[in-house]
Amino acid sequence: MRPVNHRYTLYLVVLLLGLASSACNSDSGPQLPRLTSAATLLAFGDSLTYGTGADRDESYPAVLAQLTGHTVINAGIPGEVSAQGRDRLPALLDRHRPALLLLTHGGNDMLHRVDPATTRNNLEDMIQAATQRGIAVILIGVPKPGLLFLETADMYDELAEKFNLVYEDSIFATVESDNTLKSDQIHPNAAGYHQIAESLFTLLSKHGALPGL
Repeated sequence: MRPVNHRYTLYLVVLLLGLASSACNSDSGPQLPRLTSAATLLAFGDSLTYGTGADRDESYPAVLAQLTGHTVINAGIPGEVSAQGRDRLPALLDRHRPALLLLTHGGNDMLHRVDPATTRNNLEDMIQAATQRGIAVILIGVPKPGLLFLETADMYDELAEKFNLVYEDSIFATVESDNTLKSDQIHPNAAGYHQIAESLFTLLSKHGALPGL
């Protein structure tokens, strides 16, 4: 019987543990900072953030505040295009100093047929305005205009990958493809906004900002 090579065995154990750790890390994706009890979230965008189509206390930021117990500032302005959002955001970040930015923008650009490269550049500027201040970002994709079975515009996937962001890629497309969750052709109703808030609550928990589900 050959003697056991303990050094070789130890090497294999360390190698396997390292591979397992790498696999776990790659599956978990980007993580968010754990929110303190006093942390504020800034929900920034246009009418989809403002809550057009429902009462103010039924917007997704209002429902998310109820679900998380955190202050969620609703900084949505109906009709705003991304160039206006790019110019508006820095002052809000400096005033509120949020722990987390929920960014949902660009839908009006698509409706007005703004060059997608321009929209993407404006979104990049918004992301960088937050990250340069040490503020974590959740990017929320917006669907391309359509009649049925809406799909999120590709630029959001590209931005999430470029900046390694926590990313909600489908909830608005899912809600806006269901007429029972809409108040008109573009905007969710109260039930739709509630579903969006629940999806974001799950995302916050999954990526470490809230205690795990």
